[in-house]
Amino acid sequence: MKIFIALLFPLLLTFLTGCATSGSQAAEDLSTRKILATTTVGMISDLVTHIGGERVEVTGLMGAGVDPHLYKASEGDVRALERADIIFYNGLHLEAGMSGVLERMADNRKVVEVTRGIPRDLLLAPAEFAGAYDPHVWFDVTLWMQAGETVRDSLIEIDPGSRDIYEQNYDKYMAELEKLNAYVLEQVARIPVAHRVLVTAHDAYNYFGRAYEFEVVGLQGISTEAEASTADVQNLAEFIVSRQIPAIFVETSISPRTIEAVQAAVKSRGWDVKIGGQLFSDAMGDANTVEGTYIGMVRYNVDTIVEALISQP
Repeated sequence: MKIFIALLFPLLLTFLTGCATSGSQAAEDLSTRKILATTTVGMISDLVTHIGGERVEVTGLMGAGVDPHLYKASEGDVRALERADIIFYNGLHLEAGMSGVLERMADNRKVVEVTRGIPRDLLLAPAEFAGAYDPHVWFDVTLWMQAGETVRDSLIEIDPGSRDIYEQNYDKYMAELEKLNAYVLEQVARIPVAHRVLVTAHDAYNYFGRAYEFEVVGLQGISTEAEASTADVQNLAEFIVSRQIPAIFVETSISPRTIEAVQAAVKSRGWDVKIGGQLFSDAMGDANTVEGTYIGMVRYNVDTIVEALISQP
């Protein structure tokens, strides 16, 4: 019996500690200090920072140039998640490698999928993505504004005393995003609709294409987990030559070698396609840069695309 109790005690202590942690977190008055929020991708970090303002301290896990499709949580990430009062992630399988960790964290803290409030009929579900939705919703500014509603409401839920702050911050930032959407529409209008063909490393821009009338062609699929084959490269090269597309684009979070291979294959067919620039897709720019903000990233992408494609023959 003594041996049994000795073996059982550590397990019982762990259980009680876990219950105490969960209960104390739920009962704590968060109005006495800053809310600790941990986020996955930079676009969400930026959204939470703007809406949370001075009430929220944001810790982002994935910085510039990081591919969330392939990302695995490190020991340091797990500690940051454990310290958080609230965790925000994109969902729609964007952070597929972190799904197990996020599920475990939801047992004793608030874990929020920022895309959950977007009506399913507004989400894209390409056939090649095995029945799942395309997660890259931030490239339609109007959809990202809906993600902002979820962030606002979730912060109010755990910190109701700061409702006015969150609502005022939300309203202010949404006004900025409305201006951003107008800017995108104004700039892409410089390119005739028939010439709006966006060729990139992977299919991250389908929401952008739908919202702003672009035909989007990615060498890889929506996820970067699968490598592009030689046949993929050759087929894309044929498409570019047949449409006489003047520019294709690399992405900051993906190696440029496959797009460079496409460029070489196009040249061997007698057409000269330039690399029109590097676009941000699954990650924003470096911290403390214009492109390290959501608005700056979107403006940079649009300016890069327009300037490269405006030369369409």
